[in-house]
Amino acid sequence: MNRKAITKAKRIVIKIGTSNLTDKSYRLEPRKVEKLTKEIVELKKLGKEVIVVTSGAIGAGIGKLDLKQRPRDIKVLQATAAVGQSVLMSTYDSYFARFGQTIAQVLLTYGDFVNRQRYLNIRNTLLTLLKSGVIPIINENDTVAVDELKFGDNDNLSALVACNLGADLLILLSDIDGLYTYNPKRSAKAEFIPVVDDITDEIERIAETGGKTSVGGMKTKIQAAKVAMKAGIPMIIANGSDENILMQIIEAAPVGTLFIPKQERINDREHWILFSASPKGQIKVDAGAKTALVKQGGSLLPSGIVGVENEFICGDSVSIVDAKGVEFARGITNYSSSDIEKIKGAQSREIELLLGRKGYDAVVYRSNLVLV
Repeated sequence: MNRKAITKAKRIVIKIGTSNLTDKSYRLEPRKVEKLTKEIVELKKLGKEVIVVTSGAIGAGIGKLDLKQRPRDIKVLQATAAVGQSVLMSTYDSYFARFGQTIAQVLLTYGDFVNRQRYLNIRNTLLTLLKSGVIPIINENDTVAVDELKFGDNDNLSALVACNLGADLLILLSDIDGLYTYNPKRSAKAEFIPVVDDITDEIERIAETGGKTSVGGMKTKIQAAKVAMKAGIPMIIANGSDENILMQIIEAAPVGTLFIPKQERINDREHWILFSASPKGQIKVDAGAKTALVKQGGSLLPSGIVGVENEFICGDSVSIVDAKGVEFARGITNYSSSDIEKIKGAQSREIELLLGRKGYDAVVYRSNLVLV
């Protein structure tokens, strides 16, 4: 894959960072908002389906409440986000309306992706909006999502949205041109990296966090790239302040850092198992079981299980590890941790005798298993 392939992208998820929307005092800057809305509308005119994942609610709230700095108290931070979200959406709506474009507000939390039914509901709603010509404006629900505020970010949210919708391209707009060997704001030795086809340890090492109003820095952008690339979706990190940046990207101009996926797309269910369904526990298997899963495409049978960690129930997502404790697969278990303790090492035909009831022949069927 190369940049020319990007020109064919039909469904595009665009993440807009706080710095792309606000001034140095954290207030929304009309000029910046107008610039991006105009560029997004231009993409729509080309027949592209555009989904926006926006930051800026907390920044807008800081400006509206005339705060001098970002609050640290979680309750104040959530209240600030609540104030800012209305300001943010009102501003988006006013500028998109100038171009005759309808938008829709969609607030999500990580829990919406963990629950399979809600995950599918997200997809159905967003696809319906796109079919109607509406641009979804998505943000994390900062007001209620305590964990997301502490550990989450819109970089990873945008990657999950892109995978949920089977997007053709993910664009992360920031205040930096792309990935550098060092933080260009701190080091004169920084060299630009135009293309990444593998997230190596070195790439993760050079990813640094920065920014006063944003939760996520370059580190979270690399995390998002790993999710997108695993799903077969190319991703670009680019500077949102550059003129016509979106059109430059879609016309294959050499801007930003392009992350090229190595593999073909995984299907929707595989992606959900791998990235959205947080493992509730761990199943340790022997070498024979690992070979059957990795090289022979088999299901996980009780005979190959040597142990479990943590408590979980039937239908939970579990991490599957080898004898050294290294995760190599994830799946949806047919048995609880307590049941697996009773049947581990046994043949499938012995399950009914050991549990007093006939269950499934496999602990994790191949159709519910994804290699990491």
